[in-house]
Amino acid sequence: MRLRHSTRVALPLLLVALLAVAAGCGRDSSSSSSSGAAATGSNLSGTIQADGSSTVGPMTTYAAEQFQAANPNVNVTVGISGTGGGFERFCNGETDLSDASRPIKTDPADKEATVCKSKGIDYTEFLVANDGISLVVNKENDWAKCLTVDQLAKIWGPDSKISNWNQVDPSFPDEPLKLFGPGTDSGTFDFFTGVINGEEGASRSDYTASEDDNTTVAGVEGEKGGLGYFGYSYYEENKDKMNIVQVDSGSGCVTPSVQTVQDGTYTPLSRPLFIYVKNTSFKRPEVEAFMKYIIDNEEKVTGSTGLISLTAEQEAKAKQELTDAVTAAGG
Repeated sequence: MRLRHSTRVALPLLLVALLAVAAGCGRDSSSSSSSGAAATGSNLSGTIQADGSSTVGPMTTYAAEQFQAANPNVNVTVGISGTGGGFERFCNGETDLSDASRPIKTDPADKEATVCKSKGIDYTEFLVANDGISLVVNKENDWAKCLTVDQLAKIWGPDSKISNWNQVDPSFPDEPLKLFGPGTDSGTFDFFTGVINGEEGASRSDYTASEDDNTTVAGVEGEKGGLGYFGYSYYEENKDKMNIVQVDSGSGCVTPSVQTVQDGTYTPLSRPLFIYVKNTSFKRPEVEAFMKYIIDNEEKVTGSTGLISLTAEQEAKAKQELTDAVTAAGG
């Protein structure tokens, strides 16, 4: 698998140009946009605003670079303010697309969907990739090869006082435990705390938190007793700097991988990733064409950014949802 995070690694201009030639092909080269806008040689123009998840953001950025290479009059801007921050801007009408590593919160008390509705923002949710939240430790850590869900809850629970590895398991060495992870605006934080601690947002707060997953990479790499979590793509990009931890949810130790995430055996930390699109934005052909590029080429886009591609059934559903959204918008 060829791995790249385009927010941090510049693409050579020649490679951009070469990849752009195939920009509308993907696995279904016969499909075409209902607006008639091809990915190459089109007359599209305009600006597309996206923001949100640090996990999905690199995928959207990579797709934007390829799309813009073939459509130089379209400007796609991609911010990374976390899933929560992205939804805040999206529901305020500031963006066309919201990258998300969890579904939008529909509980009225959580306000996200409520705010969107109050502002007249109708949207369509697209599943664009799969992911497995990955637990990582320092390269010198040769003891924590597998952790149970109960042990993870013991470490990360809101009332946890665990400060040494030998408190997790008596067979582990006397080594201070240093924790790193995403901040509270992160969808990764919401998902992890929900499935591990039983409630979204329920977590100990005495750890190094950041919306930038590179902070977790640096922290775990620099601390022998370090432990952190983030999306699978960040492990793949940095696996020479840290060790992956298997997770046991009751059926044995499982390593996150393309196969274990897609077949659901990496549980409970497998998750879907989304892009939300404001329905009125589909009236603009450049938005329709950009989303069509992402979905038609999702295998290349996900592979190029270290995420895990859709299954055939997920891809077919996404294509149908795009057709329905465009038709409803009159695009």
